Amino acid sequence: MTSGNHFWEQQEQVEKFAAREPDLRLTGLLKTYPEPSSVRVLDLGCAGGRNTGLLARDGFDFHAVDSAAAMVARTRERVAQFVGDEIAERRVRLGRMEDLGDLRDETFGLVVALGIYHQAESHAHWNRALAETHRVLGAGGLVLTSTFSPRSQPRGMPLRPVPGEEHMYDGFSSGPLCLVTADEWDAAMLALGFVTHSVTETVRVETEGGFRVTVNGLYCKAAGEGPRPDEAMLPR
Repeated sequence: MTSGNHFWEQQEQVEKFAAREPDLRLTGLLKTYPEPSSVRVLDLGCAGGRNTGLLARDGFDFHAVDSAAAMVARTRERVAQFVGDEIAERRVRLGRMEDLGDLRDETFGLVVALGIYHQAESHAHWNRALAETHRVLGAGGLVLTSTFSPRSQPRGMPLRPVPGEEHMYDGFSSGPLCLVTADEWDAAMLALGFVTHSVTETVRVETEGGFRVTVNGLYCKAAGEGPRPDEAMLPR
């Protein structure tokens, strides 16, 4: 997670996310890899480790990053039962989605980015995060994404655009989010050098007092160099 870190450090939020089952789309996708140990996977914004735990259990060459220390600690605890404390500490680290530190270029075959990019603090931050994902993912690698849509109404009323901030909306309990529609999402990924691996879906889920709209995508990094971060911009 990236913005509103105080929210993600709360023990209530840590346990809420840790209690969730692994993502169903990820579970299905992992079944397509016949040799898990040969696939290097990055869980970006690992939260309480529901998906990192699955990767560790199934023998993938997993790595995980989150900007909330409480989430990192909970994820390490979860994966240690499969790989031990030393490996858990080394592979689950504090980090931000727009700066993945010493993770090397083009070394991952899969990036799991579920509910993370919309945590960007600005449109520019959003673009830097996508560019960093592009950097660490190898050609032909996949990125599994989910992001909230600006059509969400979590409290039963339209989200409020943040004045002077492109694609930023207020109305979620975690604070302002950077939100895009499915068409904008596909266009931004294409501009960066990703092609759609399957049709991007928009899913509506009822919530207490309203509803949440999520854009689910799976993209493949095309061969060749992508544009510089400042060129990989959302359509205006």
